[in-house]
This record gives sequence, structure tokens and C-alpha cells, in this order.
Amino acid sequence: MSTSLMYLLLRQVLQMLSQLACDGGAKDVEILVRRHQVAVLRRQVHRPDLQPADRVLLAVLSRLLPRPRWSAFFPTPATLLRWHRELVTRRWTYPHARPGRPPVDNRVRVLVLRLAAENPTWGHRRTQGELVGLGYQVAASTVWKILHQAGIDPAPRRSGPTWRQFLTAQARTMLACDFFTVDTVLFKRVYVLFFVEIATRQVHVVGVTAHPSGAWVAQQAHNLLMDLDQRVAELRFLLRDRDTKFTAAFDAVVTAAGIDVIKTSP
Repeated sequence: MSTSLMYLLLRQVLQMLSQLACDGGAKDVEILVRRHQVAVLRRQVHRPDLQPADRVLLAVLSRLLPRPRWSAFFPTPATLLRWHRELVTRRWTYPHARPGRPPVDNRVRVLVLRLAAENPTWGHRRTQGELVGLGYQVAASTVWKILHQAGIDPAPRRSGPTWRQFLTAQARTMLACDFFTVDTVLFKRVYVLFFVEIATRQVHVVGVTAHPSGAWVAQQAHNLLMDLDQRVAELRFLLRDRDTKFTAAFDAVVTAAGIDVIKTSP
């Protein structure tokens, strides 16, 4: 009895599939066949051996398929996301070189410490200038690092408040600005310019572009000052790094509003 019943059920299913194929549903039947084949392969192979091209294709297709449907993939969602991060990393990876700066010559290190011991009021910039005068081409940041590692203050205080005291006293009158980058799904890198109010930590994202230029950055600073309106009168300082995108035009826009530009150390 059970055998006859199974036979009848199987016959009905085959008739339905045949009718579906005759009605132009051959593609749906093919999808069913491929899904069943994939299920069979999953039972036999626990970890498929995927080639780099396979990973690229699956990572790209995962961005086109809604996340609830990701169960159709061999890899887990976490694996697909990791592959995409690796693709972004590979897209923006420059030729490999030995990490870090080249080691500092021991003679330069000894000379820096000797100058610091004989001239305790010199800062790292003054020491770096003296080294350049002696024929040693060394960066100010390298001198700072040598002194710091030796437990010597790289910038001894002469007069006035410390940097921490200055920031605490002037926090309500200070802005800071910088860029960060975002990599899109299609491996396009965009630059985001933002300003931060030091006292409140309020962030102003003022512009996003793939090609930041000096004129564009200056215009974004002008737009921010217009948005702040009356609050601009309360600001006195703007902190920025030495990025070449911050041109003289950018500084002119800021200083025209009565705000002094303070550059961070290299």
C-alpha cells in the first residue's frame, strides 16, 4: 500500500514538473534541479575549495542579494564580509615595503642625547636645527622620539601654560578639522571633511568628495562659518594638521572670521 502511494505521489510530482516546463517554466525547473544538486554537494563536501576568482564573484554577488537570502551561499555571512574587506584592502594596498622608518644611526642618537644634556633648555626643534647645521639630516619627529625614549622632555617648558592647560582653558573657543576616508562597495575612495567643537565634541560633517582640492576645502570652511552664524564670534582657534589640502586660501577664510589657525606638530 505504501509503495503504491509513493508511486502515485511521485507520478503527480513529475506530471506537475512536466506541465511547468511545457508552460515556459523551464528556468524554474532548472533552478530546482541546481538547488537540489547544491544540497547534495553540501552533504558530501564540508568545506569547498574556492579559487580567488570564485571568492571575488561571490563577494560581489553578496552585495546584490539581500542579506536574509545569504543562506544560498556556501560561505557564512561573516566570511563574505571578510572577503569584501580583503578586496577593499587589496584595492588600496600599495607596494609592500619594510614597515616603519629606517633605524636611526647610533651616532645620531648619542649626539642628540649629548646636546640635550649640555643644553637642557633646548627643545627637540632647536636640537634638530643644530644637527642639520652639523650636517646630519634628521627629522624633528625623530629627535622628539629619541628624547622621549630616553626620558627627556622633548619640549621643555620655558614660560606660559602647558599644552594641556591651554586646551582646558580655551576648549570652548576651539575647533579642530581633519579628513577621513570611506571605501565604497565599488572600491571608490571618498574623502570626508569634518570639524569638531572641542568643548562639546559636536561633529560637523561639512562635505564629501572623491577629489578634494584646496578650493573645495576653502569653500566648505566658508559654508561652515555661515552655518555657525553668531557662534563664530565665540571661536578663537582652529586646530589642523599640515595636510597640503589645507591651503593658504583655507587659512584666509578662517582668519577672516577672527579665528587663529594652529597647526599640529609634524
